[in-house]
Amino acid sequence: MNSPSSSAQPFLLFFRNTGPEIFQHLGPDERQQLIVRWNTWFEGLLAQGRATEGQPLEMETRLVSGPAGARVVDGPFPEAKEAIGGYVRLMVRDWDEATEIARSHPALEYGMKIEVRQLTPDCHLGVTTKGAGAEVSRH
Repeated sequence: MNSPSSSAQPFLLFFRNTGPEIFQHLGPDERQQLIVRWNTWFEGLLAQGRATEGQPLEMETRLVSGPAGARVVDGPFPEAKEAIGGYVRLMVRDWDEATEIARSHPALEYGMKIEVRQLTPDCHLGVTTKGAGAEVSRH
C-alpha cells in the first residue's frame, strides 16, 4: 500500500455533468459495469492513501446571496448539468498526480467533467481556514 508522503498536498476533484441524462443511453449491464469500474477507481485510491473521502451531492440546491443572505433561491437550476454532482478529496504530490487521477476516471468517456482544484492553507482575504487549536501543516 502506498501512503502519501509528508509532502502530499490536498486537492479536490469536483464532478460535473453527472446527471442521469448522460447515463440514460446505457443498458442495465453497461450501467452495472460503470458502477463497478467507478467503485474500483475510488476504492483503489482509498487503499493507496491517495483519496481521503468522496461523496455524491443531491441535485437539490439552495443559493444564498445578497446582504445578510436576503436572497434565497431553490434549484436545481437550468445550468444544473454543469453543477457539482460530487467530489473526491485527494492527498497527492502535485497537480500532475491529481490530474492523472482525474484522467483515469471511468465516467469521463460518457461526458462527465472533472474540475481539479488545490486546497490552500491561506485565504486571500485572511479568513481563518483552520479551527482554533487545529494543527496547521505547512509543507
